[in-house]
Amino acid sequence: MPRFLRSLFGQVLLALVAGVIVGFAWPEAATKLKPLGDGFIKLIKMIIPLIVFCVVVHGIAGAGDLKRVGRVGVKAIVYFEVVTTIALALGLVLAFVFQPGVGMNVDPKALDAKAMGAYAENASKLTGGGTVDFLMKLIPTTVVNAFATGDVLQVLLFSVLFGCALAMLGERGAPVAGFIDTLGHVLFKVMGIIIRLAPLGVLGAIAFTVGKYGIGSLKQLGTLVVLFYASVIFFVFVVLGTIMRLCGLSLFKLLKYLREELAIVLATTSSDSVLPQVMAKLKRLGIRDSTVGLVIPTGYSFNLDAFSIYITLAAVFIAQATNTPISMTDLLTILAISLVTSKGAHGVPGSAIVVLAATLQAIPAIPAIGLVLVLSVDWFMGIARALGNLIGNCVATVAVARWEGDIDMARARATLDGEPHELVDIEEEQPLEAAPLR
Repeated sequence: MPRFLRSLFGQVLLALVAGVIVGFAWPEAATKLKPLGDGFIKLIKMIIPLIVFCVVVHGIAGAGDLKRVGRVGVKAIVYFEVVTTIALALGLVLAFVFQPGVGMNVDPKALDAKAMGAYAENASKLTGGGTVDFLMKLIPTTVVNAFATGDVLQVLLFSVLFGCALAMLGERGAPVAGFIDTLGHVLFKVMGIIIRLAPLGVLGAIAFTVGKYGIGSLKQLGTLVVLFYASVIFFVFVVLGTIMRLCGLSLFKLLKYLREELAIVLATTSSDSVLPQVMAKLKRLGIRDSTVGLVIPTGYSFNLDAFSIYITLAAVFIAQATNTPISMTDLLTILAISLVTSKGAHGVPGSAIVVLAATLQAIPAIPAIGLVLVLSVDWFMGIARALGNLIGNCVATVAVARWEGDIDMARARATLDGEPHELVDIEEEQPLEAAPLR
């Protein structure tokens, strides 16, 4: 068997092509393959809370300097807010300049309100109570509940507290730290088994989508989809590319290094499916454990770059499609509200539509029922959202590590300049050991 087909990258691409063929040739049978994709993502989500817990606790306990850990957290939040604001503003500007919804002349009264019922309900849950309520939701009812529901931010909060307490115990906490280190290695071995099923998950997800929607589903809202993809590409290569250059590294080489993970996200439209592998690869790049453990999980909820572009672009699109006049005040309000509603959206069912609905609730002039317009192409836009969010979080980790001095630049350059990487062997990886710093 050729070397290419033995790699995860090759197997995923083969499964992707096969899924497209099956979807076109046998659409009815293809829709029945959806459980393959859903099952693969459920397997990944099953183990993510424990992996995040082990990585964060071990990283903080091993760092020793709690002040440094706090510094990393503050710098990460500052970075997230600045870059997310740029993404939100980019969506507004492009929607205003290219006007993708102008000419559709949609009557809001003619849209199907039933299609939005569940999303509106989730939107009210997301925004109900405002910022205080959102912050209160970060605190789990019980520790067990945080792990049972898979809420990454709640798990992260408990993990930080547990890691700090363990570090304060010093030698007395060494046995617990050792157990968590061992548990982390076991979990990464489990992940190594699960990730081998990625081609099956990709096959099921792609076959279902092509079989159910077909390429024709892009025609009605093609302009919006193309503009969104162009926006994400611009943001990744111009904004994130500039950040990587300032860090002294190449974005193109980083994308090549992460190509297996990007291929999986491309097919499954879920960055959850590669979270453990991405964390392992960033640590292999020479970034300290505690920095990776704090920035990546937090970024999954607070640093949704492509998601932010989508929110503002779609909001203005709906206003244009329904011939709703919007003022500069409305545009600024959308920008300000999106900064809040986009936080913590990760893991919310139908998060893109839910957060968009939550944003529009603050702008009564724009008919929220217009969300029905983007439902048919939301999956296609979800591909670019997931890829853009993942790349943004990887760049954020590099940037914060460079800012804090938590990256071995010689090792990073050597890794990115090396021979093309095959699949990271999770079983041989030492994911929980801090990378040597120089």
